[in-house]
This record gives sequence, structure tokens and C-alpha cells, in this order.
Amino acid sequence: RWFTHFYVVSVLWNGFLLIWLLRAEFLREPLPSWIQYMHHALGRESQSGDIGNEYFSALLVLLLLWLHSCRRLAECLWTSVFSNGVIHIVQYCFGLGYYIAIGSTVLCQVPTNIRNGKELSVRICWYHIVGVMMYIWASLHQHRCLEILASLRKSQSGKVVSLSHSVPFGDWFESVSCPHYFAELLIYISMAIMLGFQNVTWWCVVMYVLFNQALAAVLCHEFYQKNFSSYPKNRKAFIPHV
Repeated sequence: RWFTHFYVVSVLWNGFLLIWLLRAEFLREPLPSWIQYMHHALGRESQSGDIGNEYFSALLVLLLLWLHSCRRLAECLWTSVFSNGVIHIVQYCFGLGYYIAIGSTVLCQVPTNIRNGKELSVRICWYHIVGVMMYIWASLHQHRCLEILASLRKSQSGKVVSLSHSVPFGDWFESVSCPHYFAELLIYISMAIMLGFQNVTWWCVVMYVLFNQALAAVLCHEFYQKNFSSYPKNRKAFIPHV
């Protein structure tokens, strides 16, 4: 339940960054000096001539990252049924910092021209479309899997009747123990696609999400196998058939 705080921070911070990027595009306003100073050390100059496309990619990723945080916050508040588990203070502080850093990472991909309030030409490429479609597909499945998990602790009327663990079935649960973690990875991969495949910085983010979610999934998978003798043998921990 403490993850709710992460998404509150993400919605507020990434929404703030998104507003400034939109103002830079439509009102030709330069980004605030403190943001430019912060990203001067973290950012990089555009390495290609198509800086308009780089800007649109970063804007699209930041928008979808913000929408992802909004959805996850809504699910934490109104869909998920949490147990009485606790979180380590170090993990809690790291999580808060992560969702601030992730938006800043996207903003670092914005070319210097847009930061200074200059007009850029923007065009939609095929990888933007592919990335958005993959993002929507993974998000829908993640939401569906979270609904399935929540339903295990609710009655047909929607009232919470238990906080114990049960074996989930349906959707991607038929293939893996933690499909919501797998969907999270796909969402971040979709953003890497939107950035044109070649953004090394974001692929480092994807690798972090891969290892983080894989570790959590393996621990969860072992918990299921240990506590439920009839747990389906064909299910993998994280990635289908792997």
C-alpha cells in the first residue's frame, strides 16, 4: 500500500515536467532556468539533425509515463486489496527518488533547442505508432491482472472478505505467476521503442526494470510453489515459456 506514495509523487512531478514541455512547444517558452541548469549536467546535445523528432519522442514518453502513473495510482486507491505487509525504509526512499529521476531522465532527452524556446518541426514515425500500440496492449493486460488479484480477496458484491493469498487464474496468469510484472517490463520497452530504439539511456532504465521485476517475480513464484501444492506446473515466474 506504500507504493501509493510513489505514484502520487510521480503524478505530481512528471505532470509538472509535462506542463513545461507543452508550454515550450505551444507557447515557445524556454524551460525554467533551474530545470535547464539541472539538466545541463545530466543531458546531452542532440546527436542527429532530426531534433524535432527527438523532442516529440521525449514528449510522448513523458506523457505516457504520466498516464501510467495516474492509472497505477487509481488502481492502488480503488482496485488493489493490500495485505498488511511492510516495506523497508531504504526501499521506500529509493522508490520516491526513482519516480523523480525517471521523469528527469526523459527530460534529458529533449534537444537544447526546445529548452531555449525555439520552434521545431515534428512528425510522427512508425516507431511512435508501434510503441503506443504496445503500451496500450501491455497496460490493458496489467490492469486486468491486477483486477484478478484483487478479486481473490473480494466477494461477488465487491466487499473485501480476506487478506490471504490465493492462486490466481485467467488472462496472462495462465502462463506466468506475475504477469503484472511482465506487463510493466513491456510498458518500459514500448517507451524505448517510442524513443527510436537507439536511446542507450532509456535501455539502461529497461534493464533496471527487467532485473527488478524479475527478482520480485521469482520470489513470488517460489512463494506460490511453496505454499500451494497444486500450483500449476506449467507456469513460469516472469516471462512466458522462459
